[in-house]
Amino acid sequence: MGGTLDINTFYYPLRYLFPCTFNIAINLRTRVCILPYSRGMIKISSKGFDSAEYSLGKAPFDHPLGLMFAIAAYFRAEGVHIVIDSSSPPRSALGGSSAAAVALVAAFSKIFEKIGAGDLLSKRNAAMLAHVLEESVAGVPCGLQDQLAAAYGGVNAWYWKSDIKGPYFKKKTIIRKRYFKNFEKHLLLAYCGVPHESKNINKKWIEQFLSGKYRKLWTEIVEYTQKFVDALTAGNFKDASASMNREMIIRREMTPDVLDSTGEKLVDFAIKNNCGARFTGAGGGGCIWAIGEVEDICRLKDAWEEMLSRRKDACLLDVKIDSRGLMIDDCKDRRSE
Repeated sequence: MGGTLDINTFYYPLRYLFPCTFNIAINLRTRVCILPYSRGMIKISSKGFDSAEYSLGKAPFDHPLGLMFAIAAYFRAEGVHIVIDSSSPPRSALGGSSAAAVALVAAFSKIFEKIGAGDLLSKRNAAMLAHVLEESVAGVPCGLQDQLAAAYGGVNAWYWKSDIKGPYFKKKTIIRKRYFKNFEKHLLLAYCGVPHESKNINKKWIEQFLSGKYRKLWTEIVEYTQKFVDALTAGNFKDASASMNREMIIRREMTPDVLDSTGEKLVDFAIKNNCGARFTGAGGGGCIWAIGEVEDICRLKDAWEEMLSRRKDACLLDVKIDSRGLMIDDCKDRRSE
């Protein structure tokens, strides 16, 4: 909820409103493994993409795997094979690329610590470095909340600071770990079967905002995100759903293509069944998630399953909340998660 407000293009001018975003870290983990490879070369293999290899000095950052090449270049890594294994569908708007970036930064940091070439980065610093590297190669401003969810896990609101002397963000835990199992009963997550390209819609929002268009609507997005967070903190799923749906109306007004045809049907049916529904990431394909009272979610689940069965690759995804965030495994299987 409130995505895009974590981009400084928005939160600096809107700082007087105290903008925040909300996210849930789900247990569809992304694993990164660094293996030895041919001297001078970087090879990257990732589910859903063709493997690619280049020499360190010629690795392209505008490649579909360009962010991973950029991270390797930052650490001056060569002679490595980076293997990325994500449990979520490729390009599903679930933050998989940001999670992979955080994991890869942490894995390199661990290697440098072991060889005495640097200190192990904290979760915060791994997320911050992954973010600035992603923004440096994306061609558009990028938010930070995906990296923070990957690093910290949990169910959190993130308050974005604009004081250059203070921290960039403040984390507020909304649902504590002991309540995760109950909270999961209030959630649904659907993959629409269509990959998304987040920067396209993000670019539209940024261009609109910079031109002065829809500024009032963005103040309303801040307001509804805050109301959503307050309602969820109080366990009020009815008001949380209403705030989510109001924000969804605004997003669709600004960018009608934020939902594909399947997404539109899923969202509209959720609203008719007293649930809140919203795209993940920046929309334009990928996933739709819903929240509501348990009985409403149970009815919605049956309807969504029937709708998704009509589209190739579309399906409901298992929603289990991850409390751990970034983990570095230094055991014999040599994996960084």
